[in-house]
Amino acid sequence: MTGSDPSSDHKDTDRRRPVRSFVLREGRITPAQQRAFDAHWARFGLDYKGQPRDLDAVFDRRAPRVLEIGFGNGEALAWAATHDPDRDYIGVEVHRPGVGRLMNALAEAEATNVRIYRHDAVEVLREEIAPESLDEVRVWFPDPWPKKRHHKRRLIQPDFVALIATRVRPGGLLHLATDWAEYAEHMIEVMEASSAWRNREGPGNVSERPAWRIETHFERRGLRLGHDVCDLIYERQ
Repeated sequence: MTGSDPSSDHKDTDRRRPVRSFVLREGRITPAQQRAFDAHWARFGLDYKGQPRDLDAVFDRRAPRVLEIGFGNGEALAWAATHDPDRDYIGVEVHRPGVGRLMNALAEAEATNVRIYRHDAVEVLREEIAPESLDEVRVWFPDPWPKKRHHKRRLIQPDFVALIATRVRPGGLLHLATDWAEYAEHMIEVMEASSAWRNREGPGNVSERPAWRIETHFERRGLRLGHDVCDLIYERQ
């Protein structure tokens, strides 16, 4: 009787494991950021449950909804929420320090139109967001994973933009931004190959930075390094 290869189970598990677009490197969380979780998570946080969520009940109203994926320190999301109170905002971020910082900013501004997931965005979109329930999705400055062997980790991939298309209403937007030229080319290639999306500026063209996207500290750092910032805005067909 031939014995089985003890490594085969591990290989099968590796094949089934989804490729993550992020690595959890939890930096130091400040006492203020930890207090934000203690004091404000019940107000702003959404615990992942793996089932469709009634957003009208979450926000206690019906309004246009914007989902921002990977909001970092929350600077842009806090600004958008306070300057656009007629829309509801959902932020998704896996790193605790940024989530804590955003909650402190929202509490100080007394914002009522933001909720936050600290979870994988793909799973949130797939399991908790109902079809055609979003008016816009924003993915600003995702990790470019510049090394070729890591390109498979990039968030903007055909399957992911197809998933977003099912969650955004017809006529809604997908707004991408990056300061890595090679990643911008990759984004354009992926988006132009999708029949669900139409480039608002015409095939292959970039957009001017719209008024609703402020220039962040992270973006200014990229500009100082000589990076060109590229905005890409697509409309759901």
